[in-house]
Amino acid sequence: MVGEKGEQLGILPIAQALETARRQNMDLVEVAPTATPTVCRLMDYGKYKYDQTKKEKEAKKNQKQALLREIRLRPKIGEHDFESKAKVARKLLEDGDKVKVTVMFRGRENAHPELGLKLIGRMAERLSDVASVEKSAAREGGRLHAIISPLSSTKTKAKEGIKEKDAKIKDTQRS
Repeated sequence: MVGEKGEQLGILPIAQALETARRQNMDLVEVAPTATPTVCRLMDYGKYKYDQTKKEKEAKKNQKQALLREIRLRPKIGEHDFESKAKVARKLLEDGDKVKVTVMFRGRENAHPELGLKLIGRMAERLSDVASVEKSAAREGGRLHAIISPLSSTKTKAKEGIKEKDAKIKDTQRS
């Protein structure tokens, strides 16, 4: 049996261990059931469970859950529209979300899936400094999908540092 603060109380029969726990207003919790003799500990089990849930909530709070966001394109998208979609995708990737690039085909456009492949390739190339292709293009009905995920945060931060240095150099050259 182990005490509340981790001190060894010795090997006791179950009845005596339960009586000790009752006298101290504690719970007798079996810690290692497979050990011989079985190891039990005196503790306030309600307080222990409360502390565990509190730790779990704190751990969840610090986690960033990556969402899957979608950017929809058409095969005959204009250059400016493509650039604005790429800009939105870049922002989503920098925030840590994955981006699903979808090219939607209608009517006769279905006969030319290579246009969609080129478009997805162009988007992946445009975002290559902040992302990599997680799942390559796959056709589902009248749509073509690819999933692009952000690079690890350390790589992204390093590239941001390089961009900041370049910006500072340009500012000093202007003055």
